[in-house]
Amino acid sequence: MIFNSIQFALFFSIIFIIYWALKDKVRIQNLLLLIASYIFYACWDWRFLFLLAGCSVVSYIAGLKLQQAKGGGRKIWLWASIILEVSALFYFKYTNFFITSFIDLCNYWGIQAHVHTLNILLPVGVSFYIFRTISYILDIYYEKIKPEPNCIAYFVYVAFFPSLISGPIDRAKLLIPQLKTKRSFDYNLATDGIRQIVWGLFKKIVIADNAGIFTNQIFGNYQNMSSGILFLGALLYTIQLYSDFSGYSDMAIGLSKLLGLRITQNFCYPFFAQNIADYWRRWHISLTRWLTDFIFTPLSIRYRNWEKTGLIFSIIITFLVSGIWHGANWTFVLWGLLHGCYYIPLILKGAMNKTKKISKGALPTLKEFRNMAGMFFLLMFTNIIFRSESISDSFQYITSLFSFSTGEIPEFLFSGIRNLISTMFFFLLLVIVEWINREKEHGLVLSDKIPALVRWGIYYGMSLIILFFQSSQQTFIYFQF
Repeated sequence: MIFNSIQFALFFSIIFIIYWALKDKVRIQNLLLLIASYIFYACWDWRFLFLLAGCSVVSYIAGLKLQQAKGGGRKIWLWASIILEVSALFYFKYTNFFITSFIDLCNYWGIQAHVHTLNILLPVGVSFYIFRTISYILDIYYEKIKPEPNCIAYFVYVAFFPSLISGPIDRAKLLIPQLKTKRSFDYNLATDGIRQIVWGLFKKIVIADNAGIFTNQIFGNYQNMSSGILFLGALLYTIQLYSDFSGYSDMAIGLSKLLGLRITQNFCYPFFAQNIADYWRRWHISLTRWLTDFIFTPLSIRYRNWEKTGLIFSIIITFLVSGIWHGANWTFVLWGLLHGCYYIPLILKGAMNKTKKISKGALPTLKEFRNMAGMFFLLMFTNIIFRSESISDSFQYITSLFSFSTGEIPEFLFSGIRNLISTMFFFLLLVIVEWINREKEHGLVLSDKIPALVRWGIYYGMSLIILFFQSSQQTFIYFQF
């Protein structure tokens, strides 16, 4: 059951009606959200409900015990809970990766290894909700928050269905206080939520899903493609990745607004970033903050006497963790390493923490445009590695891309030329709209100065376009993480 499906629309409509019928009963509302979240997750695989509930129970108990414990007892509860949570993540996500890596290493040295991989399914969303529980435990340990005694409110925080599968990775101090407060239906918040859902659906269905038709063909058969087609594949995948993931986040935030709740903004127009640090302040913001708070900051403090070398070491370790978080494949490790290395020039110049504000003009300056274009092409190159099945495939793809080879245009491009043109057109439209609204929360925030008839025409027009392209439905990319 995905956001852009009829089943989810019916499911959410029922929850929405019952939820607001209980508007004066916070506890029952929260219980409804918990039941709805567990039903939503069970639609993927009911067996993994035990993992989700187990992680919630472990972190809930650990939080209470951390508050009660003194001295060394606090560290025991901290590490015991984190080890349990990370062990669950490691088993389901990385066991087969390490087994196959061990086999490959043995084969490289000429040793015959007879080790079989396990039939382990990856629970959807596991990386997101385990990072949420770990942040809760660490925030209590560092006394940034107090443990939540209300188990229903806490379990809802962990399993909140709009952000359960692909984030954002909310922090407890943002969501739990809202869950404990009486909610009143806010018409303006709800209508803005609907607009943001429409904007997310537009990104996902009209742009990402159509781009995915071509990227799957190109990356799946890259050995037989010319350099021009490989460039197109890298371009389209970068467009697809942003439209898909930010589209999901827009829908998650919009659904939460309909329930009277605000969750973390996860994207802030990353294609307008001026450098790599600016990009990561705009892309997957909740993960960036998590890694900054719990990986980069402790490391940079520990190695502060190393000065710039310590910063470089800390940032590379942080992005290696980011790469590993994304998936059990050496491609993600290399992808993270490269993103860490991209910071080195900024660190050497002492400009890593300098925020570059974009001009408020109708168009970017030449310098801003140059920086944006440079960042986009750097991301295109790195995303080839992110998308490839193996490091070997990514190297071969990049080698073929820069071989400047020519060849025939594949049949799928001829047959899908209308979809390709429409994808590029609507992405260009998206960029223009987001540039105009770059100071706003999302792209579909229309000024009250625009006549109501025009605004409603835009809303209905976008809805019709979404319905027209609905047949190309594909799953969300970040479901695999």
